[in-house]
Amino acid sequence: MFNQLNTNLDTSIKAITPEGVEFVLSPAGLPVRTIAYAIDKIIQWVILLFIYIVYELLNFSFGFWIFYLIMFLVNWFYHIIFELACKGQSIGKRAMGIRVVKSDGSPVDPGSSFIRNLLRFADSFFMLFPIAYICIASSKGFRRIGDWAGGTLVVYSSLAKNRVNNTLSRTLEKFESVTLPRPVSQNEKQLILSFARRYSLLGEARANEIASLYAPNAAYLMGAARKLSGEL
Repeated sequence: MFNQLNTNLDTSIKAITPEGVEFVLSPAGLPVRTIAYAIDKIIQWVILLFIYIVYELLNFSFGFWIFYLIMFLVNWFYHIIFELACKGQSIGKRAMGIRVVKSDGSPVDPGSSFIRNLLRFADSFFMLFPIAYICIASSKGFRRIGDWAGGTLVVYSSLAKNRVNNTLSRTLEKFESVTLPRPVSQNEKQLILSFARRYSLLGEARANEIASLYAPNAAYLMGAARKLSGEL
């Protein structure tokens, strides 16, 4: 029952450093990235509004074209500047505990950042970002076109993962304990607990989609996780 759960649930990606040290990256999904992007977009609007107000108050005489130039620079270089200066985190990404890294887990470099942000125009085609949503939702690693071209990933920072681990017990308290109909192996226990740890990161819809293939619903697996967590 739970053997295939690992394939569908385990969205983590293994990376190996040049020294041969293996570690695991946890890509950020669509909901958290959407919120981070919305925060960044609001900040961009505030910056542009502030510049426009200053422009009007000072009554600059060199033409309104300069404001369009500034709008272009803010829209295109906001993310690049923050990603390079703040270890892969814009303000929105920092608020959501995620960051941009290269596919091997190393810090994002200028070339990768420029390419991934240059291709936002492709991801935002038709303005409502359908291409970005489809790519993120359907690809392993939740990559949009810019991520594929730039060789980047958006992953949870260690701080965010620690917060998830620290809140697991509080999350499980919301569900009734469920005793599974048969004994499960240690590996199966870890898979169920892994599902529980990622429950809040997956979002309710995605969690139910995964769980429905192997259990009545996500609440059933969360109840099983509560039961099993007390046995470890």
